Amino acid sequence: MENAASGNYDTAVFGSGCFWCTEAIFEGLNGVVSVESGYTGGNVPNPTYEAVCSGKTGHAEACRIVYDPKIISYDELLEIFWKTHNPTTLNQQGNDVGTQYRSVVFYQNEDQKKKAEYYKEELNKSGAWDSPVVTEIAAFNKFYKAEVYHQHYFERNPYQGYCSFVIAPKVEKFRKVFKDKLKSA
Repeated sequence: MENAASGNYDTAVFGSGCFWCTEAIFEGLNGVVSVESGYTGGNVPNPTYEAVCSGKTGHAEACRIVYDPKIISYDELLEIFWKTHNPTTLNQQGNDVGTQYRSVVFYQNEDQKKKAEYYKEELNKSGAWDSPVVTEIAAFNKFYKAEVYHQHYFERNPYQGYCSFVIAPKVEKFRKVFKDKLKSA
């Protein structure tokens, strides 16, 4: 498979709480080539899930999204990122609490940085949220792919409790709101 380095695809890296939820959302988008769950933004090399969950590595649970910019733009990915989680809660998404669950855009270049900063500023000006958007906008450094059992978690475990009660309703809402951006069945 071609990758972002080939020049045909680009990469976005987002942290929006539990990476199982983030992955389940972005995998369904037309133009998204692959989504990997992993860890980034911290200071511990080769972290494990257990280490990241301790909150002591500085890493966020994140997804690396490889996409075809001829089909879906970075702006569209940002829109979906901000509309599918709560960017106003510091280090928390629902019952998931800790720096590993922070809302964060890891930009790959200055263009991505400017777009993320602009979108965040516009959201705050618009009053779309009752509280200010606290999403961190940070330079991407290194991505550590999560353990195999985390990849495509929702797809492989749809009846697991967290998937049924947290991810499934979020994905269902996403599919209704963004039905024009979904992959064909």
